[in-house]
Amino acid sequence: MTNIENAKDMIVCRDVQKWYDEFHVLRGISTTVREGEVVVIVGPSGSGKSTFIRCLNRLEEHQEGDIIVDGIELSHDIRNIEAVRREVGMVFQQFNLFPHLTVMENITLAPTNVRRWPKDKATQIAEQLLERVKIPEQAHKYPGQLSGGQQQRVAIARALAMQPKIMLFDEPTSALDPEMIKEVLDVMRDLALSGMTIVAVTHEMGFAREVANRVMFFDQGLVIEEAPPNVLFNNPQEDRTKLFLSQILHH
Repeated sequence: MTNIENAKDMIVCRDVQKWYDEFHVLRGISTTVREGEVVVIVGPSGSGKSTFIRCLNRLEEHQEGDIIVDGIELSHDIRNIEAVRREVGMVFQQFNLFPHLTVMENITLAPTNVRRWPKDKATQIAEQLLERVKIPEQAHKYPGQLSGGQQQRVAIARALAMQPKIMLFDEPTSALDPEMIKEVLDVMRDLALSGMTIVAVTHEMGFAREVANRVMFFDQGLVIEEAPPNVLFNNPQEDRTKLFLSQILHH
């Protein structure tokens, strides 16, 4: 693991605010994610956590405050937005794979178009990534021929193919059947242990306990509490955190 204390700041958020019309969805989020850090965001639905993570690569636009990713400020400047998106991989709840392209074509599309890699280089890296997510044999199938867990692992490989410095996960397992969740979390766990900087919104508390350096609890557009997982889960300080955890950890 990287020594986080001395690592450089990869994501800096200062007083980030966002509204949808009258609804104040992010009410002043400030946090810093260091290189090699794994940050897990938890909280009830509607707490702003997915909106926040989507602001980190400008899929959503914040109205006030600063978001700086690897030294690049996210503003209205399209060049900055494109530069940040080249550094940041994103994996969503839905797999968003192109159904008419094979697994291999899905993974090599962006590297050949955006990074301008020759096809053989893109293919070689895609093969390595399919090994890494443990489905090398699926390279020439179409997404519709794969299970949900396999499709999500292809989506992770596709994001990694751009060689991002940061990976964002927005509830990557919530659309999966229970028996497929573990195979996706295993891939995420390997990534975390490899030193990748990760911000993940997830309900998977076991994953958070095991690999997060820090857990952030969101409620109503605010960070109510953040701490290392053993502290947040075993000794939460805020009543709202205690209530949330009692509802999800009771089983």
